[in-house]
Amino acid sequence: MTWSRNTAVYAGLVVLAVVTLVPFGLGLLTSFTSARQFNTESPLSVPSPPTLANYLGLGDAGVGRAIVVTALVTAVVLLGQLTFSVFAAYAFARMEFPGRDALFWVYVATLMVPATVTVVPLYLMFAEVGLRNTFWALVLPFMFGSPYAIFLLREYFRTIPTDLIRAARMDGASTLDVIVHVVLPASRPILVTLALITAVSQWNNFMWPLIITSGRTWQVLTVATAGLQSRYDAQWTLVMAATTVAIVPLIVLFVAFGRHIVGSIVVTGLK
Repeated sequence: MTWSRNTAVYAGLVVLAVVTLVPFGLGLLTSFTSARQFNTESPLSVPSPPTLANYLGLGDAGVGRAIVVTALVTAVVLLGQLTFSVFAAYAFARMEFPGRDALFWVYVATLMVPATVTVVPLYLMFAEVGLRNTFWALVLPFMFGSPYAIFLLREYFRTIPTDLIRAARMDGASTLDVIVHVVLPASRPILVTLALITAVSQWNNFMWPLIITSGRTWQVLTVATAGLQSRYDAQWTLVMAATTVAIVPLIVLFVAFGRHIVGSIVVTGLK
C-alpha cells in the first residue's frame, strides 16, 4: 500500500512538473526560431536551423538598456529593503517602547490594502514634486521596508536566544553592534530568503514602472518586453527571446541560493 501510494504521489508530481515546464520549453524553442519559420510552421516545430537573430535584435528594441535599468533598480531596492527592514524588525522584536505591539500590528494590517489603491496617490505625490519618469520614482516606494519583510524578520529575530544578546551587551556592545555581530549572522537563512523574494518581486515589477515612467530612458525589462508586442507587430519570437533573458537571472539566483530557502524553512519550523 505504501509503495503504491508513493508511486501515485510521484507520478502526480511528475505530471505537474511537465505541465509547468512545457510552456517555458516552448518559449525557449520559439526564441531560437526564425520569424519566417514561426509564421509558416507549427509552433511546436524544432528550430531549423536555430538562430540567434532574435537575441541580437533585442539591442535595437531597447531591451539591453532596460536590463541595466532593472538590475540597478533591483539592487538599490534590495539594499534599502534589507537595511530598513532589519532595523525596524529588531526594534519591534527586541526593543521596548510604548505602543510597540499595537504599532506593529497596525503596520502589518496594511498588508490587507491592495497595491492598486495606493497607485493614484503615489503617482500624484511624485508628479507634484517633479520625480515622474526618474530613477528615484522607481525605487523610493519600495526601498524603506515593507510590512511582509518586517513581519518575517521580526518573527525570526524573536527566536534568537536572549542570552546571546545579553552576553553581547555585557561585553559593551551597542545596539548596532548587536545587530551586526549577533543578529545578522544568526539570521543568514531568513535574510537570503527575503533577499530572493525582494529581488524576484522587484525584477518582475510591472504596474508601477509602467505608470510612473515613459519613453526608454528609465524603462524596465517587464515594460520593455510588453512593448515588443505592439511596437513590433507581435513578433513572438522576439518577445520570447526577451522573456528568456528576463527569466535566466531569476533561475540562476534560485539555483545558487535555493538551499538557503530550504534551510530557513527548516530552521523556522524547528524553532
